[in-house]
Amino acid sequence: MEALLDPSLGNGVRVLLVLCLLIALGFEFVNGFHDTANAVATVIYTNSLKPHVAVVLSGVCNFVGVFLGGIAVAMGIMKLLPVELLVSSGVGAGLAMVLALLLAAISWNLGTWYLGLPASSSHTLIGAILGVGIANSLLPGHRFGDGVSWSKAADIGVALLVSPLFGFSLAALLVVLIKRYTTNKKLLEAPPKDAPPPPGTRALLVSTCAAVSFAHGSNDGQKGVGLVMLILIGLVPAGFAINMNASPAELERTLRATDNVAALVRGHYDQHSKVEAEKTLARLDELHHCLEGRASAHEIPAMDRFKFRQDLLLADKSIDNMQKGGHLGLTPAEAKKLAEERKALRGLTEYAPSWVLVAIALSLGIGTMVGWKRIVVTVGEKIGKSHLTYAQGASAEIVAASTIGVSAWLGLPVSTTHVLSSGIAGTMVAQQSGLQSSTVRNIGLAWVLTLPASMTLSGLFFLLLRAILG
Repeated sequence: MEALLDPSLGNGVRVLLVLCLLIALGFEFVNGFHDTANAVATVIYTNSLKPHVAVVLSGVCNFVGVFLGGIAVAMGIMKLLPVELLVSSGVGAGLAMVLALLLAAISWNLGTWYLGLPASSSHTLIGAILGVGIANSLLPGHRFGDGVSWSKAADIGVALLVSPLFGFSLAALLVVLIKRYTTNKKLLEAPPKDAPPPPGTRALLVSTCAAVSFAHGSNDGQKGVGLVMLILIGLVPAGFAINMNASPAELERTLRATDNVAALVRGHYDQHSKVEAEKTLARLDELHHCLEGRASAHEIPAMDRFKFRQDLLLADKSIDNMQKGGHLGLTPAEAKKLAEERKALRGLTEYAPSWVLVAIALSLGIGTMVGWKRIVVTVGEKIGKSHLTYAQGASAEIVAASTIGVSAWLGLPVSTTHVLSSGIAGTMVAQQSGLQSSTVRNIGLAWVLTLPASMTLSGLFFLLLRAILG
């Protein structure tokens, strides 16, 4: 945090920094309107909790989820961006990238929220990232599509596609099993008006609401963390390009990783990748000399910190390219060793300060408390033709919590909105209570349009801002 108060920061940079951070926090605030509202719909419509209690519980669990969920999803989101933009310095390309992402994501999220459509913040952000990458490839000196991590985009795309189908199918299966084996038929009936469920059922529904909220914080909250880190690294590189709070042991581990990665590359690259391998080895050598003899990251000169990050990202990208191109003749054991050492090598750059996690968690929770009602009404009343039952609410949320939690552990962003709403749709089919075709059609339309719309918006914003900022 002290880096933000550095008197060497110019007033113009400070204003830009505050503006960008406010927009990033605004994205998470709007995200709370959408995604976290899904988590509280079932407990509200089954009378398990009063709305104000439900949203506070959800906010607290989101807060905890952001802290305990790690940063794998945040780093996965950042890896979708072209390395060229991630290593650019100053207020040109990097700032245009971040502002385009934020403006596109917030514009689409606000529009769909106003219409009461539970559109996906994950789809929105990923579409915006791809739009920036494609727009950047249209600039002079580039080839169309270059720089976008299409393999990472494909992995994330599969997760976004499969998770709603998984939610629909498994939630429907759970309801079918409950219908077949339960002796408590009240689980399958609409809750009495204004009457809470039995204690055991209520505990289950409240706990699943808390689990979905925690899983949402551990997955969706990380997207905001990634955005804030992009802003900080781009505008205050001396303070955030590397983890300034890294311990001496972490610095030593990174130093050893530079040597171990270099040894694996040096001994295995083929002649087809000689030029790229030599550049990579030179960068690794620079990293080694930058870290050698340092007991603290503060001992690295401020002007060298962003250069350190540049060398690290470019070296890691080159190694990835050589490995995927079959230019490193590694045994399975050596490939595993290289993966471990590359992860250790990135240790100083893949981090997020605690205050960033706090700010994102608060924005997410407050957004839920302010804007929850539109999406809750859609989820609770307009997907099915009948009132949500206890069995339906619990089944949808159990599936949503487990799916989102596993995805966060794997570092894959998924849509809380689509997993939970598709789960509720699945329970309605299993219950044979029918679906409201107009709502399902509108949700499906939002699902189909979100990716191209956010790509188009971010691409246009990026090209405009590049023309303005240079």
